[in-house]
Amino acid sequence: MQEYIKNEVGKFRTQAGATQEDLANKVCVSRQTIIALEKGNYTPSILLALKIAGFFKMPVEKIFKISYEK
Repeated sequence: MQEYIKNEVGKFRTQAGATQEDLANKVCVSRQTIIALEKGNYTPSILLALKIAGFFKMPVEKIFKISYEK
């Protein structure tokens, strides 16, 4: 069974009132990286996942989850 990483970055970013550019600047990546992440086309490193969780002030596992469907 293939495992995938699903994320709620777009949902939490919107709830926080942040733009993709805001989030990208805070976690030191490009806006294109945030776009790819929100579309599910990019799996972040552990460091980036921790930075994103810190931005939202929530546990990593609330934002990123293992899924068996793409």
